[in-house]
Amino acid sequence: MYTFSNKLRTFSFILIILGALGVGYGFMTSHKSFEEVEHLLAEESHHEGGHAEVAHDEASHGAHATVNSHGEEAHAEVDAHAKHVEHVQHQIANRPWSALYVAAFFFMMIALGVLAFYAIQIASQAGWSPVLFRVMEGITAYLLPGALIVLAIAVASGTIGHYNLFVWMDPDVVAHDKLIQGKSGWLNLTGFIIRGLIFIGGWVLYRHFSRKFSIAQDTAEDKSNFKKSFRISAAFLVFFIYTESMMSWDWIMSVDPHWFSTLFGWYVFASMFVSGITVIALISIYLKSRGYLEFVNENHLHDVAKFMFAMSIFWTYLWFSQFMLIWYSNIPEEVTYFIARFNDYKLPFLGMVVLNFVFPILMLMNADYKRIPWFVVMTGLVILFGHYVDIFNMIMPATVGDRWFIGIPEISAILLFAGLFIFVVFTALTKAPLLVKGYPLRKESEDFHY
Repeated sequence: MYTFSNKLRTFSFILIILGALGVGYGFMTSHKSFEEVEHLLAEESHHEGGHAEVAHDEASHGAHATVNSHGEEAHAEVDAHAKHVEHVQHQIANRPWSALYVAAFFFMMIALGVLAFYAIQIASQAGWSPVLFRVMEGITAYLLPGALIVLAIAVASGTIGHYNLFVWMDPDVVAHDKLIQGKSGWLNLTGFIIRGLIFIGGWVLYRHFSRKFSIAQDTAEDKSNFKKSFRISAAFLVFFIYTESMMSWDWIMSVDPHWFSTLFGWYVFASMFVSGITVIALISIYLKSRGYLEFVNENHLHDVAKFMFAMSIFWTYLWFSQFMLIWYSNIPEEVTYFIARFNDYKLPFLGMVVLNFVFPILMLMNADYKRIPWFVVMTGLVILFGHYVDIFNMIMPATVGDRWFIGIPEISAILLFAGLFIFVVFTALTKAPLLVKGYPLRKESEDFHY
């Protein structure tokens, strides 16, 4: 039985406290007055153009001079300037909400990816992986709080917030946008909440019963719990493939309500799947280094690393397919998604391809490297950072535009949810033995070798 060490528990609490303080600071400093934003833009223009203040003064004098002869044009310029300042003001206010949402979704998707991987192992009756089942069950314990937090942030941003994440929640925007009006049958707050609760309910019910049957099988004299687990896993995978896609549309793609991609559900799935598998590897290596999981050998690590390698290639295939087809077709309402990322997010957008594809390929292509724990840990940390950047690229351009930066709000949100994730997962690991004792394929898994 695993014992949650006081040092690790304290570490998780420190992360939560530091993260909460940083997130609070991010929210407190995000509310800028109109004058503050105007001054900020003038300074930025001065640094970039060198003569912004002079230009600004000339524009102001020009506007006043034009009022007498061209009043309407002058008012239009003033209105355009005011709207630009208000737009930037809104983007700055969006940043802490977006940082919190990106980190919340990232850790939630790890738990959901592991749940799907766990169901696949049971439904396929895999013989190599049962010794890792309790690690997977521990990770999936985060799914309920994690998913509820994501849904709560999304709803709060459109109710107590000022429509900081989803513009389709703003009735004023919808009233003047025929495209969003056409999607209002799906994109409405009531439907969003109901669908979210259905998604979470189905995922958590499967996790509850699969965990229940898994523990019951430890002391059972027959295989009835194993058979029940097999049946519900097969049913869950059908439910999952539909709800994961719809969740991706609702929770991620709808931040850009004018844009859509038929590959998007698969793309998000690939990101969550490889992230979940990576965390299985990292936690297994950690537990083994602490004297637990003595039944896990280098062959199990090799297989998990193979999945990390394979899913990194799968993610890249989907990334390139989505990007290439949209870019080549050059349909204005589709290609704007990538233009915004090329213009304002070139480093993170192209950098994540190196982090999520080039680096894992180079590090994990060699079969021997997949058996070296520190090598897998190093690669895994890079992969996780790369997929955080992936989620960052999905959310930030639509919410903060070119006002992005990885600073206190972003780092604090990561610390907050990392601390919560560690606390929930390692607490769950203490609730049952780390080896599934009565599982029919346990012996095959323990003796697994090449």
